Amino acid sequence: MTLPELHERLLAWATAPARQADLLAARADHFGRYGEPHEEDRSYERRMNGMLDFYIYEWRPSPLAPSTLERFVAEEGHGLGAEDHGTLAGLVAQRRGLFEVKRLQPGLVRVADVFTGEVMEVAERRQVAGLEKGDLLEARLLPFEGKLVFSGAFLYHPREARKLILAEVKRLKKLAGKAGGPDQGPFLATLSRMAFKLERYRNVRLGSIYDFTVEPRAMTPRPAARS
Repeated sequence: MTLPELHERLLAWATAPARQADLLAARADHFGRYGEPHEEDRSYERRMNGMLDFYIYEWRPSPLAPSTLERFVAEEGHGLGAEDHGTLAGLVAQRRGLFEVKRLQPGLVRVADVFTGEVMEVAERRQVAGLEKGDLLEARLLPFEGKLVFSGAFLYHPREARKLILAEVKRLKKLAGKAGGPDQGPFLATLSRMAFKLERYRNVRLGSIYDFTVEPRAMTPRPAARS
């Protein structure tokens, strides 16, 4: 099977009625930190994809419990061919992070993890509209057939916020020191809420939204109902 076909099979299993309680728990966890989208939001589809990615690859009902993907491989892997089983097992090594676009060429996007500096090449057959060198995006990279590919969940940050974001990354890395890299999860959640505010409140200055000198709110407020 292709990766999209495997993903659809995994998603059908993960969202079946028997696992609705898990899905709802993961949804509440993710949107509680990232902000909950509504159908009128421009980023609604991307954010829903991000929540489903989180549920499949990261969410665990308890700290020592397997992820949804690991449960699927354990419970349903026997019904797959060896190649498909290997592909799914390999997806456990997926990674999510904030990446800077270093180079664009047909079928390939070179990105660098802004925290570690690691440079990776991602196979991408689609033409990603508006993507340019230097752009910052939150993405999930999936290993497939010896390559890395993007999942269906992207979160772009405006080019005007680039210097502000990279300055905060530098501060967090310095704060962490040699003890290890900073915890990226809370930072990515903060960036998501900032991007949400910028999307919903067009009359607010970008610098007031991407402001890391104040403690960010835990939730992105819902805009007032349209008259």
